[in-house]
Amino acid sequence: MDAIQREKIYVAVGNDVQDGFKTLNWALKKWNSRPISIVILHVTHTCPNDYVNTPFGKLPARSVSEEKLQILRKDEKEKINEMLSNYISFCGKVPTEIVEVEKLDEPMQKRVIDLIFGLGITKLVMGFSFMKPSMKSKGAISGLFYVHQHKPGFCELFIICGGKQVFLKGKNDEKIMEDDHGVMVARMRDKVTFKEWLDKWFNDKTNDSHGRSESLSSTNLESPGNQNQWEFYLQEIDNYYQELLSSNSEEGSCVLDNDDSQTGPIEAHVTEHNNFNVVSAAEKIEILKNKVNESHETIQSKRKEAKENIERQTKAEWAICLCNSRAEEVENRTRKEMNAREELEKEIEAEREQNEEMRIEVEERKRKLTSLIEVQLELSNRLQMWTTTKTRAETQLEKAVGERREIVMEIEELRRQRDVLNRRIEFCNHKDAIGMAARLADTCCTFREYTEEELRLATDNFSHRLRLKSAGDLTNVYRGRFNHFTVAIKMLPSSSLQDFQSKVRLLGDIRQPHLVAMVGFCSEPKCLVLEYMRNGSLRDMLFSRRKNRALRWHDRIRIAAEVCSGLGFLNGTKPRPAIHCHLTPSNVLLDRNLVAKITGFGLHECHDGQCNVESDLRSMGVLLMNLLTGRNWAGLVEEVMTADTDREALASVLDEMAGQWPLDLAEEIAGLAMRCMSIKSRPNSEVSIARVLEELNEMRRKGDEIIGREGQRAIIGGCVDRECSSDVPSVFLCPILQEVMKNPHVAADGFSYEMEAIEHWLQSGRDTSPMTNLRLKHTFLTPNHTLRSLIEDWQTNKQSTVTH
Repeated sequence: MDAIQREKIYVAVGNDVQDGFKTLNWALKKWNSRPISIVILHVTHTCPNDYVNTPFGKLPARSVSEEKLQILRKDEKEKINEMLSNYISFCGKVPTEIVEVEKLDEPMQKRVIDLIFGLGITKLVMGFSFMKPSMKSKGAISGLFYVHQHKPGFCELFIICGGKQVFLKGKNDEKIMEDDHGVMVARMRDKVTFKEWLDKWFNDKTNDSHGRSESLSSTNLESPGNQNQWEFYLQEIDNYYQELLSSNSEEGSCVLDNDDSQTGPIEAHVTEHNNFNVVSAAEKIEILKNKVNESHETIQSKRKEAKENIERQTKAEWAICLCNSRAEEVENRTRKEMNAREELEKEIEAEREQNEEMRIEVEERKRKLTSLIEVQLELSNRLQMWTTTKTRAETQLEKAVGERREIVMEIEELRRQRDVLNRRIEFCNHKDAIGMAARLADTCCTFREYTEEELRLATDNFSHRLRLKSAGDLTNVYRGRFNHFTVAIKMLPSSSLQDFQSKVRLLGDIRQPHLVAMVGFCSEPKCLVLEYMRNGSLRDMLFSRRKNRALRWHDRIRIAAEVCSGLGFLNGTKPRPAIHCHLTPSNVLLDRNLVAKITGFGLHECHDGQCNVESDLRSMGVLLMNLLTGRNWAGLVEEVMTADTDREALASVLDEMAGQWPLDLAEEIAGLAMRCMSIKSRPNSEVSIARVLEELNEMRRKGDEIIGREGQRAIIGGCVDRECSSDVPSVFLCPILQEVMKNPHVAADGFSYEMEAIEHWLQSGRDTSPMTNLRLKHTFLTPNHTLRSLIEDWQTNKQSTVTH
């Protein structure tokens, strides 16, 4: 159901389509501002069974075959249904329904009154064609007046004629139909029977007679016999008159105003009889008898004429129906043609607009085409020039390719020779290192002293680019190269020469795999030449939070054991233990294979009250906490382990970058760290550096067993920057960056470098070789595709090996 209460408007329409559309249009405009629903009342004026409607008019049913009769009636019904569908479509979005009004034997006007009471109609819009199929019928006017007079008070009636509302007015026996401007549309008079007219005429004449005739008339008329005979004659005359009228009139229910000048034959005789001033009752009767006979003869003749008129009227109606149907057909075709013409005009207008747009577009495209032609000519000229240039360039390229091929062959030969020389050099260096180590062991480690010029040459005059950083800050350490070996040059603060020499002697006497070794020194400026640790400090690895530089948990256990080994070596020196006093993640360095080495020992001022073996043990405990948490604060683990021994509490503070920690090992490391940090200044026999190293080695063994059980390969030394450096061929490393090359290029010295590194080397103003320190013949770089392919194959094979 609609959410809005809609008022029902009943619209009565007939078979006249145009009148129906005009009536509906008036109703929709009348209530366009209110929510309404339309109920269409339609009465079908069916043709009697003896007749059938054809395109040629109304014809007798017997003149048509039964099959054609059914087809014609079916066609008539389809036309009515199509007309009703057009009515519904005309109403648009207004809810519309159809109520078929069945025409019974009773008059149509009484049927309408019954519908008003039966359906409770409050608003009825009635088209003029509803009462009869043709608006020319006089019965339609009489029926409308009847409905107007007998409708109930709750029903509001609107009569529409030609799309305009008309109003009905009655005056005496005359009724007038006017439009909303007061213009008379039609006028009619009520029907007066011959008997009523005769009674009126007779009474008027009787009252006008003199006294002499009054006594005679009253005597004769007052007698019962004369009175009954008079009534009989009046009734017979009236019957004949009505029969005459019915034969000459279509319906006999009304006469129009212009019919007042016409009178029947009896009325003419009666009018002529008015000329007698004094007439007796007997004479009146005799006269009437004569008139009746004359009327009877007139009626017979009229009947004959009426019969002939009926035949002519039937033919005329047939012709009229034929003409009407033809006229309607022509009108419909004309309307369709007009609609089609309007549609064609619209299409023509649209085509004209489209053609105009296309014309404008064509002109625009012509202009663009002209511009394109000009551009094409210019491009053709350029293409011709470029073709010539390309030909010259191809010639030069072929020449350059030939030269490059020769250069590549020379480079390959030089590379082969270089590799042979490098292997020989490595062998000699190894042999020299072994001999030097033996000599140092015998002669208390005498080191080479470098000059300031050598230092400046090794560090590119102490270039800012070669200055190392720790935790994002610059340090006083430079990266340098001596004899193709990378070293770290640590600048010392100003001090006395005696103090500097004592530090050099101390560092020269100490040799251990997990202590950074001193290679040489320089007295002016005061600096130490140490072995270069490629992966920087443990602080950078732990606190950088970079996934590609993350240390796995088993690597952290190994690093802790290596640091403890180096620290134990320092504390175990004789006759007096060497105290580091500043063991932090910044003083633990990692080489190419992530092997941990301690630096910074022997370079700080130590106070006996603060620096001792116990202080190094406490620093070792803090370092273990740093390895567990990945943070530079061990208080969090200490609080957790002190307050609650729950594993979940410990797991919440472990470093996620280390992977999935085995909680048993994590608990053991945390307990060992807390015992180390709990040592006070007094010695404790239960906790020593040797004991700590023993426990860490045991934890390392357990970690290796866990890795083995899980079927994973323990990457001892770790994989940093997505490549394991323990088994990297030296030819894959860039001589400048000491990293595996991604885009190797051959320089004029025959060595391959990372393209970005050698370009930066050349752009900084250098024209010498990074390897031979000789002047380069040219600065052109050639991609080494062979070496690049070998590096990619090596990386692919290594990744598959790690996966399996």
